Amino acid sequence: MFYKDERLALFIDGSNLYAAAKALEFDIDYKLLRQEFMRRGKMLRAFYYTALLENDDYSPIRPLVDWLNYNGFTMVTKTAKEYTDSQGRRKVKGNMDIELAVNAMELAPHVDHIVLFSGDGDFRPLVESLQRQGVRVSVVSTIRSQPPMISDDLRRQADNFIELEELRDAVGRPPRPVPTERVDFDG
Repeated sequence: MFYKDERLALFIDGSNLYAAAKALEFDIDYKLLRQEFMRRGKMLRAFYYTALLENDDYSPIRPLVDWLNYNGFTMVTKTAKEYTDSQGRRKVKGNMDIELAVNAMELAPHVDHIVLFSGDGDFRPLVESLQRQGVRVSVVSTIRSQPPMISDDLRRQADNFIELEELRDAVGRPPRPVPTERVDFDG
């Protein structure tokens, strides 16, 4: 539940939201997403967290990062570490959990409601701490994928769970073709 007069902030775990939307077979239109939540309250900030590959002349996420940066999102990025796993697969590690948690704790005294776009169970203690400070927390993810993309503990801790599938008509668009090279993010 949202109240029109409450101060609102969005915290988007980019790789987690991307994976959830992909599992539901749609892409997020971030302009529509921002508009949807601006209608729900007084949005103070919309953060987007992602890791970027270093020494990558063209990263497929770069146009999105640039667009978000110019269209009202506060971008939080860091350089991802690339490695090859024991099966010879290319992996990228770029966990942004700490950055998201620190920013949420810093902003907590200035907001009434935080919307966390992630199903990562590691965020349960953050949600609990925000609630102790009087901040309501909604979590956006999905239980409709196989397997579900949200930790049961996180869903139970949140004040409100928003099923991403139910936002499809408001914030979605059909998926784009998948690039030929696959990089697994291990965050």
